Amino acid sequence: MDEINPPGIRPPFARYAHAVAVPPGLRWVVCSGQLGVGPDDGAPEGARAQAEVCFANIDAILAEAGMGRGDVVRINAYVTDRAHMAGYMAARDAWLAGVTRLPASTLMVVAGFTRPEFLVEIEVIAAA
Repeated sequence: MDEINPPGIRPPFARYAHAVAVPPGLRWVVCSGQLGVGPDDGAPEGARAQAEVCFANIDAILAEAGMGRGDVVRINAYVTDRAHMAGYMAARDAWLAGVTRLPASTLMVVAGFTRPEFLVEIEVIAAA
């Protein structure tokens, strides 16, 4: 897989690629949006803490599929307020710290989720 960051357009705003080329013949995993909620149905306070739970859930899903962070080709993330962007981005950057080929990524501000305490939702697509 290769990152695609054309020199004629503005570089990515943060730690992601504009696009990722996936060669034929790889197995895909499409992960549903993960909320920052643990097995006890509790959500920690703060966007970073919730994003860390989301990424831990994603790690478990990827591991179950025989994949890891380096196989992620796309991240879609949603926060309920611009004020939560920094916390999400800090968690994302920490999660991607050891990854050499960055995924494509989109971050959106949305009106809310199914429960008012949820601040972040993250989904990924992986291929290996």
